[in-house]
Amino acid sequence: MDKKYSVQALKNNEKFKKIVARLYASGDVAKYAKRYSDLYKTHTGRFGGAVSFFSSPGRIEVCGNHTDHNNGKVLAAAVTIDTLACVSKNNDNTVNILSYGFSEVHVNLSDLSQRDDEVNTNGLVKGILKKLKDYGYNIGGFDATTTSDVFKGAGVSSSAAFEVLVAEIVSALFNGGKITKTQKATASQFAENVYFKKPCGLMDQMAISLGSISGIDFKDDKNPKVKNIKWGFKDLAIFVVNCGGDHSDLTGDYGAIRTEMESVAEFFGKSKLRFVPPKKIYDEIFQIKRDISGRAALRALHYIEENQRVDAAVGAILAGDEEKFLKQINDSGESSYLLLQNYHTPADVDQSIPVAVAAAKRFGGVLAARVHGGGFAGTMLAFTAAERAEAFYKYMVKGYGEKNVYNLSIREDGAREVKF
Repeated sequence: MDKKYSVQALKNNEKFKKIVARLYASGDVAKYAKRYSDLYKTHTGRFGGAVSFFSSPGRIEVCGNHTDHNNGKVLAAAVTIDTLACVSKNNDNTVNILSYGFSEVHVNLSDLSQRDDEVNTNGLVKGILKKLKDYGYNIGGFDATTTSDVFKGAGVSSSAAFEVLVAEIVSALFNGGKITKTQKATASQFAENVYFKKPCGLMDQMAISLGSISGIDFKDDKNPKVKNIKWGFKDLAIFVVNCGGDHSDLTGDYGAIRTEMESVAEFFGKSKLRFVPPKKIYDEIFQIKRDISGRAALRALHYIEENQRVDAAVGAILAGDEEKFLKQINDSGESSYLLLQNYHTPADVDQSIPVAVAAAKRFGGVLAARVHGGGFAGTMLAFTAAERAEAFYKYMVKGYGEKNVYNLSIREDGAREVKF
């Protein structure tokens, strides 16, 4: 074992201490020294070779609920959890990835074709490599061992973190770091859409590739406009709470949001709501109710006003106006509840998300709270005063357990190589 990767050496490494503070907003150097050292031992025990480390963050949806699928606007941010990889080049013309708790990935670079019997992580990696090669970049063989604390089932995009990680490894090892952040994101989305057969948007991959907090406008969804912003509200603590609930029977509920929004767009002769002037929707709201449904009319109202809230939230961050920013988050939550109607299904008497948001808003020091992500079941996002973070954590743990309450920070860096 190279002694520079021992726990003690990392604990005493000043560069590593700065990395821990920057990537994880943590002073617990011992915790991360053990994580990196253990990963190094596992990797070299399985693969050997000179190593590099790479980190790819999770993400949160700050504002912009159910807007991206109709070419709308979102505000998303990278956060201080990550998928971490220890990587070595190889001369075998293969990519081999060992991930804790998952089957190994083995991809032969001479065959990157899409196969219907390979709709799995193997296929996902092939799709990323294929798209980067089509962009004109070099690809090559490497071995990687990964570990992740990007928790699954809580809407922080563990799959996108892995995808962008693979693209970042290829960029650093074989292209001198020249693959653009947008290309890393679009290659990842391509792989998920075509090779993994999941029709995801581009928000997750863009937020993870860019880092910090980003306003993303999907009016041209092939070439989204991105405003990458420095996060300045250091006195706010950020929580994601996994409220529980089963997503398996909710496909129809999620699909209905998009279908109803697009039916309103079709009412005006357009394919997506983004291309309908808001005034037309306001003017024809009763006719939309008669011809389509009242719920479709309400969801259209949510869509056009949520886009406006994203713009207002971006402006508030740039201006350092914390009060205005928090108002957009609270207003987004109320609109999602009353107009979008994705806090719970009609038959859901447990109502985990509404209870979590209601409880949070009645806890002293909580400044904003809203549904996080798709809704119906899943997670809540909350912003608290920093000095109330520990008390809020203990309060929410009573309802949802320690493994479901996460105190996060905005991470300035997107997916990157970690040098120390």
